[in-house]
Amino acid sequence: MNHQTEVLDDYLDNHYIHRSNWLRAAVLGANDGILSTASLAIGVAAATELREPIVLATLAGLVAGALSMAAGEYVSVSSQTDVEKADIEREKIELKETPELELQRLADIYENRGLKKETALLVAKELTEKDALAAHVRDELGINEISQANPIQAAIASGAAFTVGGLLPFLVTLFLPLKSMEYSLYGFALFFLIILGALSAKTGGSSMVKAVIRITFWGTIAMGLTALVGYVFNVNVV
Repeated sequence: MNHQTEVLDDYLDNHYIHRSNWLRAAVLGANDGILSTASLAIGVAAATELREPIVLATLAGLVAGALSMAAGEYVSVSSQTDVEKADIEREKIELKETPELELQRLADIYENRGLKKETALLVAKELTEKDALAAHVRDELGINEISQANPIQAAIASGAAFTVGGLLPFLVTLFLPLKSMEYSLYGFALFFLIILGALSAKTGGSSMVKAVIRITFWGTIAMGLTALVGYVFNVNVV
């Protein structure tokens, strides 16, 4: 029995859905890090012939972006967690005050999923006897261990990923020739985005081609529009 449980746990761990929370935060952070810092650097590079303003603006954007991404992710996921906790507390009260109604709701859920009326009621009764709150949280509220939010994990993943992503175009501003800086930034940023898209697709078990095309298309638009702003205003940054 223990062996079968271990096999089942290993089987479930191999499913990609278990990676959805941290993967989403990491991919979003890295993508934003590459795009934000590269776009900012391209915009400044299009408006100046000096390296220092480009490096300074990129570094400032990197630091501010990483902190903003981590803080924003923490606040956003914390809000989701608060809503989940409030719903669970409300469910506790309803189970205590109206247990028969809650049992019928659970049975209706299973019946709507395809079980016969008698079977649905039997399943609802057995799950209620084992752990009524867990059954309602999972099947009525749709909250489980996989989808449950983790603010700290999401914030760290987003902030760290943004920093890693932002460091790549920052290094380009430090070491590559100033004369063709905009094109270097665009080329390397696109290269980094393609790698990110391929890695995220492989990790998440989705199509690499679709991920690369999607991330390349929107990345090109973002960097192109930012470069256009720099060229249009053509402010000499000193």
